[in-house]
Amino acid sequence: MSNELQLKYEKLKAYIASFGKIAVAFSSGVDSTFLLFTAKEALGSDNVIAVTATSHSFPMRERKEAEAYCEQIGVKQFVVVSEEMAIEGFAQNPKNRCYLCKRELFEKILSIAAENGITTVAEGSNLDDLGDYRPGLQAVKELGVKSPLREIGFTKAEIRELSKMLGLPTWKKQPFACLASRFPYGDLITEEKLDMVDHAEQLLLDLGFSQVRVRIHGNVARIELDPREFDRFMKEEIRTEVYVKFKEYGFSYVALDILGYRTGSMNETLNID
Repeated sequence: MSNELQLKYEKLKAYIASFGKIAVAFSSGVDSTFLLFTAKEALGSDNVIAVTATSHSFPMRERKEAEAYCEQIGVKQFVVVSEEMAIEGFAQNPKNRCYLCKRELFEKILSIAAENGITTVAEGSNLDDLGDYRPGLQAVKELGVKSPLREIGFTKAEIRELSKMLGLPTWKKQPFACLASRFPYGDLITEEKLDMVDHAEQLLLDLGFSQVRVRIHGNVARIELDPREFDRFMKEEIRTEVYVKFKEYGFSYVALDILGYRTGSMNETLNID
């Protein structure tokens, strides 16, 4: 670890320690795992709680990983039902969909924190998140939720580097965003289609692919993979299994995106007013 990164990490711990107690929005992703671990290091497990949201757009595999990690490090976890589909306007998938979701979610997390005598809630966005369209960050700002990784200036690469050095299991985990992000803006989100996407992505992960997104365009599945894994995907037995299974899940057509995996690809045709 470089001296600069070590100093930045110590600054992060000191910043978190200044709150005395903290509730961490914990999804088991790279950023929130690093944040939760650091919070425990800074404050001790008695002064930290993790709050994990469960909903139709949050795969069960992620929830199980979150529960297992909290048990492993001895941090008390609360699981809150935050069913986005019940939020007015969410299913219509407007451009500010993420704002609607985050606003409702963090209001619930703030309530749980207050019930446990905690006034500070933190989430795990990092500096790189400022480079894309992230309406959810507006809800974070409005509600006074802290973003320690952004505030101290951590990039995703630095978080992964530190996570590896600290022995965190997520240091090379693929980025994850809620399943609703697989829909083009304006397309109706349904529980049935969320399940289709969930099953499809789980199949690809079970087949050993590391970077996976299944975008849904009507009855078409557009698969995004790491381009380095294209050759393996194109093997006949793999293509055949994916096609047959995807048809069983409800897709009529299956396509491979030739650009490969990238975050926020649904924002590429979005005009932000």
